[in-house]
Amino acid sequence: MRATVPFIGSFVAIAKIVLCLGLAGSAVAAEQVDLIVHNGVIYDGSGGDPVKGGVAVRNGRVVAVGKLTDYQAKQKLDARGLAVAPGFINTLSWATESLIYDGRAMSDIKQGVTLEIFGEGTSMGPVNATIREEMIKTQGDIRYEITWTTLGEYLEHLVKRGVSPNVASFVGAATVRAHEIGYENRAPTPAELGRMQELVRQAMREGALGVGSSLIYAPASYAKTDELIALTKVAGEFGGAYISHLRSEGDRFLEALDELLLIAREANVPAQVYHLKAAGQKNWPKMQQAIDKIEAARRSGLKITADMYSYTAGATGLDAAMPTWVQEGGIDAWVERLKKPEIRARVLQEMRDPNADFESLLQAAGSADRVLLIGFKTDNLKPLTGKTLAEVAKMRGVSPEEAAIDLVIEDHTRVGTAYFLMSEENVKLGLSQPWVNIDSDAEAPAPEGPFLLSNPHPRAYGTFARFLGHYVRDQKVTTLQDAIRRLTSLPAETFKLKDRGCLKQRCFADIVVFDPATIKDHATFEKPHQYATGVQHVFVNGVQVLRDGEHTGAKPGQVVRGPGYHE
Repeated sequence: MRATVPFIGSFVAIAKIVLCLGLAGSAVAAEQVDLIVHNGVIYDGSGGDPVKGGVAVRNGRVVAVGKLTDYQAKQKLDARGLAVAPGFINTLSWATESLIYDGRAMSDIKQGVTLEIFGEGTSMGPVNATIREEMIKTQGDIRYEITWTTLGEYLEHLVKRGVSPNVASFVGAATVRAHEIGYENRAPTPAELGRMQELVRQAMREGALGVGSSLIYAPASYAKTDELIALTKVAGEFGGAYISHLRSEGDRFLEALDELLLIAREANVPAQVYHLKAAGQKNWPKMQQAIDKIEAARRSGLKITADMYSYTAGATGLDAAMPTWVQEGGIDAWVERLKKPEIRARVLQEMRDPNADFESLLQAAGSADRVLLIGFKTDNLKPLTGKTLAEVAKMRGVSPEEAAIDLVIEDHTRVGTAYFLMSEENVKLGLSQPWVNIDSDAEAPAPEGPFLLSNPHPRAYGTFARFLGHYVRDQKVTTLQDAIRRLTSLPAETFKLKDRGCLKQRCFADIVVFDPATIKDHATFEKPHQYATGVQHVFVNGVQVLRDGEHTGAKPGQVVRGPGYHE
């Protein structure tokens, strides 16, 4: 009996050692990561049903999603009661200048946007002396030096300065045209077209997503379909896409859509319609017809998608109320022509002609009291911000058309303008389509500094929150998981953005944590500088840029490059 006591004691000691070794082994087995977002409802971007669990991140990428019992993290975030989704992709951003001044992208980060895509018709490169001069002349409240010459250099310039969101861009068809032809209204020579194609080729190698056009504006409107096909074919060589503000969104809307479909077919590329809409009450029935056309094209094998902002008004400039021929040559030539009595008389006649051969948003709006002036460069005109064109015309004792011409001359700019064009029913119809994603078509401002010198369209502060809150939660235009898919994986797949727009292993850790029950836009046309609410946390490349609704100051944004880029 005594002989067994040491044996039992030894056994207990050995058991303790084994247990300790086992615990130590468990500790070693727990994988170390940088971040775990846990207890959330995870929407992975695929459109499938959400799951409860967590997301583990290491070195800026997702390493695991779901139950994370085998992971330990330096940083933990409790997302209990909140949705966890891939960061949202803004497929039509005009934050090209606002990010130079303020890299935080406040209005977009507070809505969960982690990628800004530029290039609606014009792009920040390539730049030559002619383009640089025009860019400097047309700068508004934000002034900046142009130190780059290519599109890739511009994007790198942003990242070097520091930006919170990631950035990407199409190369603008109007920009490569201006680079070789200037601002003239003529077709390119074969040699010029060849050089334009080379510029597209260079941009694609630098990571451009494809070719973007905006065909109601000069000088973009001077391009014929064959020119656009020639440029887009080059983008197609690199796996790029075509994206376009159609030549008409009003009276010739369906014909303009046919042009996009033709370009996509001839160039053999995916194509996307910028801010899909039917502008003007008489054209509202065309929205369903356009959707039917796109559906038929998709069934035929074409990869056609669209984006929209969640409002019934668009915003651009007074140039969209005037014929494009008068704008040939850039801002100086445009203003000088408007000063000549005989040209002014002709412009006035065409602006009032309901059958004029240009896309008039003044005509589409229906009346001057549906045209809101939102941005001036000249100090003595800034008090007119927020007034309608009808109000200004009455103040000055002139017609709305005369007031528009005078304002362009006095401000020496296109004058920022909002046009009320669309029906609420059509907005809901468009937002319900499974191939439509969301854009802001705006800069990414903050309610401070030079941003307060003009009134943006409220979409700058609210389009993503309005989509998720007003239209998805309240109006039920689609399910939340489908809405998130269309904000994330849909544009990522359309534009071949590798490892973006997803929450699965190896995806970049662009993450938004928000409350679907409370997300809401607050910006209005009267008071546009108001942040959306409901987004609690945002991570870009694994770095937290929004914590408890407040910006952290972090600027981890990277250049996101298209399929033609190779290091």
